[in-house]
Amino acid sequence: MERMKYAEPGPVLESIRYAASREHLKERRQECQTQLEQLHTVLPIASWTAMVNDMHDEIASRAAILCELELEAAGYGPPPVPYAFVVFGSSGRRESTLWSDQDNGLILSNEEHEDKEMYFHAFGRHLSHLLEYVGYEKCKGKVMCSEPQWRKTLEEWKLQLASWHQDFSWEPVRSLMIASDMRFIAGEPSLALAWKRCFEHSMNESPEMATAILRNTVRHKATLNVLGQVVTERFGEHAGDFDVKYGVYIPLVNSIRYMALQEGIGETSTLKRLERLTLLDGGNMLFENCQRAFLTALSLRAAVSHTVKNGIYSSSGYLPQSELKNKTLLYQLRDSLTTVRRIHRALQRRLRFAERRKL
Repeated sequence: MERMKYAEPGPVLESIRYAASREHLKERRQECQTQLEQLHTVLPIASWTAMVNDMHDEIASRAAILCELELEAAGYGPPPVPYAFVVFGSSGRRESTLWSDQDNGLILSNEEHEDKEMYFHAFGRHLSHLLEYVGYEKCKGKVMCSEPQWRKTLEEWKLQLASWHQDFSWEPVRSLMIASDMRFIAGEPSLALAWKRCFEHSMNESPEMATAILRNTVRHKATLNVLGQVVTERFGEHAGDFDVKYGVYIPLVNSIRYMALQEGIGETSTLKRLERLTLLDGGNMLFENCQRAFLTALSLRAAVSHTVKNGIYSSSGYLPQSELKNKTLLYQLRDSLTTVRRIHRALQRRLRFAERRKL
């Protein structure tokens, strides 16, 4: 498998790095967004996606600093204890689109301080609002630092991870899968590192959880019918459109994540997980097909329709049916969905074997 090359932050990001206020940060994001939209058609999708996520990282990091400054100006003072601002989901995997929403959390130091709870309650809410002001839609699933479930001390996080590992039902397993993509953005990096070590230790101590994650992984919507034709939405406002996120992108993300966790691979990027998996099993052509399918999925995610309302970027996640008339695109999509079906069937066989072994 060809090793993917990731773009370094370009000069355009310097203005984000030193934005003096939320207003300036919003302006810099809009300027950078426009430049990236223009670069979309001239760069390889992996390089372009890396640049998009460089922008998001710089904005998130600067937003955390501005949040501290704004709270201090409001009379809260500086952070009473160290913290780590982290991201999950597509942000954690560095696969966000230009219009991805918020997926983030906080890891707080275990140090005692009488103002800690009050300060970080305000900090989480303020930072989430600030990011929304800059253009990031709030997460509908509430995976945000404004929510108590995703804002905890390191010790509380350890207890939360242990709790998730003891419950094999759908929601706790889903939360654990979200958490597995955690990536540090700002603050004290040692807190994120300690969190990561705890997560990896918990995975090693819970073989039953691997089967539960596999069970969640193999559940996804049908995307090819028995004739090998692409299945589109049948009803609603997106009737005739193709669901890129849940039809091709998420099934690949989940499948590759599962295999990476099984091998103890600590990378969060899907492409880097694939690189590591290929090194471990270089003769497996399925990984070559997965890389090609995943790059197609990234391209399709960048091509879906999106809107900007009140300065907030959002996307439907659907590829319009008019685009499906493009024969080249349709061929690439069908080829990618064939790979999704193959890896899905391989994981289904693995799940049946794991469940029979428990009987």
